[in-house]
Amino acid sequence: MADSDNTMSLLFVTRRKVLAGTAIAMAATQATSFARIDLEGDDAIDPAVAVWKRWQAAWEEAERLCTQQQRLESVLIETVGFPCTTVTLSDGESVTVHSVEALQELLGVRPVNTVARTQAEAEIVANQARWDAAAREIGYSTALLAEREAGERAKKLLEALSQVPATSLAGIAAKLNAALREGEYSLHDSEPPWPQIRSALDDIARIREQKVSR
Repeated sequence: MADSDNTMSLLFVTRRKVLAGTAIAMAATQATSFARIDLEGDDAIDPAVAVWKRWQAAWEEAERLCTQQQRLESVLIETVGFPCTTVTLSDGESVTVHSVEALQELLGVRPVNTVARTQAEAEIVANQARWDAAAREIGYSTALLAEREAGERAKKLLEALSQVPATSLAGIAAKLNAALREGEYSLHDSEPPWPQIRSALDDIARIREQKVSR
């Protein structure tokens, strides 16, 4: 076990499934069929469309802030590096950990001598302090908090969207669009239900176009 804390990204690296820039590009592609659906005509009174518009604004803000904090995070990694320390256990194995919590958990299961424990704790605390100070200086901590808050707003609006009854095809498409943009991993994710959702959006756009052309 050369590194028992491969989950360090859960603490320091953005938790989103995809990079914000990629997510925005995905949104543009996923919206191709959706863009053909009129959201400014009679369907504008659909309550689902109204909630979707609020969700889209919050989602785009969260993605913008995600890009910002990722850029600052890269600066931190390059300048001060992730907080970490390497502990040599009693059996001679060296283990690298990236947080005080991870260190305490490791030593609770596989104790080492007192000197090694004290040194490891001091090193990880010092490294964490350097990270925190640099994060405050460049505005990373503020950016991370803002991104989390925007993400929470988008999450709440997504939940609200699922509870609002759609009264038009546009409202149904709005719900499908939000689900696709929030959940799909890639532009052409072949895992269900994403192909089915893309197909449903295409169907709705086709039906709307047929109705308009009559």
